[in-house]
Amino acid sequence: MTLERRQRVVRTGYDELSGRFGEWGAKVDGDPWGRFLDDLAERLPPDARVLDLGSGNGEKISRLAGRFDVTGVEISERQLRLARAAAPEASLVQADFTALDCPAEAFDAVTALYSIVHVPRDEHPELFSRIHGWLKPGGLFLASLSHVGGPDRFEEWLGVEMFFSGFDAETNSRLVREAGFDLLVDEVVWMHEPEGDTAFLWVLARKPASGPRTGREPQLEDLPARTT
Repeated sequence: MTLERRQRVVRTGYDELSGRFGEWGAKVDGDPWGRFLDDLAERLPPDARVLDLGSGNGEKISRLAGRFDVTGVEISERQLRLARAAAPEASLVQADFTALDCPAEAFDAVTALYSIVHVPRDEHPELFSRIHGWLKPGGLFLASLSHVGGPDRFEEWLGVEMFFSGFDAETNSRLVREAGFDLLVDEVVWMHEPEGDTAFLWVLARKPASGPRTGREPQLEDLPARTT
């Protein structure tokens, strides 16, 4: 598998899904993302800077964009168009979030909802470590991760080709801790998708609040406009 193929498959897949992705998501019963985002929001200061990795159609970040300074990163051009309509207050960038090079200690929170499963699992430890570096001391990381997992694979999903990869819940929790985080929430939540029951590990983790703040405020030019 090449990086270019994974990027192309994920980008093209979500482009092809376009509005169907949101229609499918509305049919999922018991999806807890709203509850976890509300919990995150209650823990953030009013002027918090939030980085969202894999913003999709913008439905989820719209829950935060009106309250905080949100930057969303999305690889799919068509999903990004939908996100701009759903969350006009957010700053949105088209890019593969695994290629981001953000300033140190720039954000109060980083969110990644149902997006890290599209990243090769061997890259997860480094990604978690980089997210840790992007957060201010005391910053929060909210993510939904695989709970069973599986090796890198391309498969049909919702009628399009898609890439998936991930570890089991125990391994994911360990990797987040090893990246330097303290786990505040570590919960496997089941929900019912139109195709059947599934579950994700939801993690809310905090970067220890120690050490001086050395990062500058993030600017949009710090993020790549597009990765091909």
